[in-house]
Amino acid sequence: MEAKLIDSREIAPGVRHFEFEALGVERLDFVPGQFTSFTEVIEGKEITRAYSLASAPSGTSRFELCLNRVEHGHLSPRLFEMKPGDRIEMRQPLGLFVLRQPPRDSIFIATGTGIAPFRSMLQAHLKESSSAITLLFGVRYESHLLYRSEFEEMTWRHPQFRFWPTLTRPEAGWKGRQGRVQAHLAEAIGAIDERRGDLDFYLCGLKEMVDDVRGVLKGQGFDRKQIFYEKYD
Repeated sequence: MEAKLIDSREIAPGVRHFEFEALGVERLDFVPGQFTSFTEVIEGKEITRAYSLASAPSGTSRFELCLNRVEHGHLSPRLFEMKPGDRIEMRQPLGLFVLRQPPRDSIFIATGTGIAPFRSMLQAHLKESSSAITLLFGVRYESHLLYRSEFEEMTWRHPQFRFWPTLTRPEAGWKGRQGRVQAHLAEAIGAIDERRGDLDFYLCGLKEMVDDVRGVLKGQGFDRKQIFYEKYD
């Protein structure tokens, strides 16, 4: 299967939002939270990389990704050079990082482009009857709060949804949360104020953050079956 680039735009320094069309299918079926893989031959070697889908299933063949350019990376520089109409080999979406069914009150914890699967989940599942969800999103700088306006709009439309951005390198004008996401876990858990056995956690981001948060949650008595995660280097 091939994917054709429809459009891309910079949404933060070194980060782009991509819109693709899967060719040869009328509809690209996937579960929010899953990923697709792209393959390209670069300098004589076949390189494959997996990327979380950043959009909900639309009933069409179109899908979206959110990627940062990795210095000296094998595939991301190629993707950042693509122009509308360019094609790349892709695979059918896969992955187990999806919401428990039926969904329960949840805390989503993301850093950087780890926000992508949560955007997909929220677009698909957030509605009037949804369970409570808190999105704790950590980045270094305010300029890297990806999809900020979308998440803020969700908080206006859905009172059971909370968007909590936190910065590790805030500038003088920042009045929101500061520090790593780990520093705000207790507050997030208390804000939902549900029985601890009925609360799920979904983590996506760099390996260090995911491993650290898992350790904190297990230390607080949460069962591993309540913790779902996807991590990358």
